[in-house]
Amino acid sequence: MQHKPYWRLSDSEREDISRGIEAGRTFANIAQALGRHASTISREVRRNSGKSGYRAFSAARRGRRAAASRRKGKSVLAKEHRLRASVLAGLKKRWSPREVVIRMKAEYPSDMTMRISHEAVYRYIYVLPRGTLKTTLIKGLRQERAYRRKRHKGDHDETRGKIADMLSIEERPKEVEDRSVPGHWEGDLVMGKYKRSAIGTLVERTTRDVILVPLKAKDAISVRKAYARELQKLPKEIAKTLTYDQGKEMSEHKPFTIDTGIQVYFAHPGSPWERGTNENTNGLIRQYFPKGTEFDKVSVREVKSVQRELNDRPRAVLNYLKPDERINQLVALKV
Repeated sequence: MQHKPYWRLSDSEREDISRGIEAGRTFANIAQALGRHASTISREVRRNSGKSGYRAFSAARRGRRAAASRRKGKSVLAKEHRLRASVLAGLKKRWSPREVVIRMKAEYPSDMTMRISHEAVYRYIYVLPRGTLKTTLIKGLRQERAYRRKRHKGDHDETRGKIADMLSIEERPKEVEDRSVPGHWEGDLVMGKYKRSAIGTLVERTTRDVILVPLKAKDAISVRKAYARELQKLPKEIAKTLTYDQGKEMSEHKPFTIDTGIQVYFAHPGSPWERGTNENTNGLIRQYFPKGTEFDKVSVREVKSVQRELNDRPRAVLNYLKPDERINQLVALKV
């Protein structure tokens, strides 16, 4: 069998190695399947096995660090001060590396000195020496997490219950599902430490525009008044419906609809993917307010500052426009 000319193992190859080891296959078997030399597999496993054995993610990270070290400062970001300043500015706003580089292409369409790959940005972050800058940048990176968490007996016992006169998500207008028309929102609470405090999160499905709602309390009346106060500031053409989970904080949905003209629809229990836009946005919000935050100690000014940053963040789903830009486009079309 003809082997590949040598180049560094890819992340997918490392995953195959990890799975092969778990399955009890020999290095020779794994090497044959990958078109590599057995010595390559043996060396890779020997260099990158820890107390818990060989792990593909850890091996890939070590490989990138080693490669970056061999380049001895040849990174474009290490040499190009203007490019580095622009990249760091985006990362400090908690934009992902991909969001940073795509946005730079849009803002500097003819300036090829302002080009870099998102992989190079990741490499730059991980090879930085330990310190405040590295800590700040790593905190901004998105963490993988499972959105469809399996429910366990007892989940939501205190926060979920039958809400009177609910309209199911199945009764929602079709235009909400296909995102063809703006004005349809999803909502939720992001809970604070010991679930004693919270902020409300409202996200528009078409533009991904975010409203963060400071809450003095998380009972139904407080939530209803706070949500109504925020949504009544919007033009009526972009405030039509709200999709929510079956949390008791929305049991005042009928007076909320009377106050705002916004109809509330309820997702099925334990189905966060039915409010996927809101769930994804809550993941972004946790970059700013991690678990354990005491929201009763966070000022309204700080909450609204985070809201502005989220709406000024380029989003892949919007072709790297910002929510502020997208919603302004749609409002302008209505005028």
